[in-house]
Amino acid sequence: MNEAALAAFLHDHIPLSRAMDVSVMRASAEQVVLEAPLPPNINVHGTMFGGSVSTLGLLAAWSVLHLRLEAEGIANQLVIHKTEVDYLLPVKGRVRAVAGLDGADWESFRHMLERRGKARLSVMAELLFEGAVAARLKGEFVALVER
Repeated sequence: MNEAALAAFLHDHIPLSRAMDVSVMRASAEQVVLEAPLPPNINVHGTMFGGSVSTLGLLAAWSVLHLRLEAEGIANQLVIHKTEVDYLLPVKGRVRAVAGLDGADWESFRHMLERRGKARLSVMAELLFEGAVAARLKGEFVALVER
């Protein structure tokens, strides 16, 4: 799935991504980079709403795992189980979410998925504003094999 296809998928299946004006800068089974502008995500302080920051990170993390499973031909339902977000800096403009599977125990995840039809994996996303890390999200996802 390329950038345009992922953007269309997110906007069609997760309408909040369209309302946030999320754009896809990179889409691969190794890394997903999403961006969102400030205006549709602004809060009363003139900075980005924490829920938008969190959602953008969650979308990036979910997307990279979705693309990896798709690339390996694993039909599944992928859902979020738990998230943790550390907000480090206020976001006063366009923000970029970068998520990858570096450091994830992919082999154990695959083994559990094949053995039990269900597995969990944590994926990290960093949210960057003007080159600095403004937030970090850790999402724990559950994949269920479709049979």
